[in-house]
Amino acid sequence: MADSKLLVTEINEEETMGAETARLEELLLQASKELQQAQTSRPESTQIQPQPGFCIKTHSLEGKVFINICHSPSIPPPADLTEDELLQMLEEDQAGFRIPMSLGEPHAELDAKGQGCTAYDVAVNSDFYRRMQNSDFLRELVITIAREGLEDKYSLQLNPEWRMLKNRPFLGSISQQNIRSQQHPRIQELGNLYTPESLRHEEGPEKPHLNLWLEAPDLLLAEIDLPKLDGALGLSLEMGENRLVMGGPQQLYYLDAYIPLRINCDESRAAFHRKRKQLMVAMPLLSAPS
Repeated sequence: MADSKLLVTEINEEETMGAETARLEELLLQASKELQQAQTSRPESTQIQPQPGFCIKTHSLEGKVFINICHSPSIPPPADLTEDELLQMLEEDQAGFRIPMSLGEPHAELDAKGQGCTAYDVAVNSDFYRRMQNSDFLRELVITIAREGLEDKYSLQLNPEWRMLKNRPFLGSISQQNIRSQQHPRIQELGNLYTPESLRHEEGPEKPHLNLWLEAPDLLLAEIDLPKLDGALGLSLEMGENRLVMGGPQQLYYLDAYIPLRINCDESRAAFHRKRKQLMVAMPLLSAPS
């Protein structure tokens, strides 16, 4: 954990920005310019042809449903965590881990008995797929997330019970899919991340709400809501390569968040916005996420 003196100033719209606040704004402005240049030089989406992997069978209220689990190197991989680290994160806060996947459109097919059914193609990263082949845990996790993703996207109700087809890697045909080009959207929300259960108390410091965004491929931004505070006095902030720890005055707040990205602690900056009552943190990354 780096002993970073990150919390350096407060932002008040009626005051002149200090040098450190100006540096924070400079980081944001530079990232926005780089991203705008990237967006003008790259297409918004690209077409991929997923490769077959395996197929599972389940049911909806309308009948039989088959999900073709496919893969493509064009799909970004999830964070590189061990199964133990991933299991711990999932036990604490499922929002802390995402598996990027492309959910294809439904297509009508015939099953082995010639009866009508519906099939969906779901694609994940090829390297992650190869890793998943050797792990029952990862395979079941991907199937669960794919099933829930299809339910949300297409307003389905799928039976959680499923079986894998033997000697049949896919049903029907696997169509091409349009995916967002491997540029990051202008603001990509990562959501709330994992905080150890040992730090969650019914009494004691409150865990503040944390939002994270990728403002550019190499810049992560954070906003921490602190509605009980009027200023930065008494706030502490420490940061490691993949961890952010914040303490509030008089033990009002405490946050210990794991971040599955490598942070450049030396270049990170933070400022408290008095009007919004938020702590804003700009964190350049040591290596851009895929």
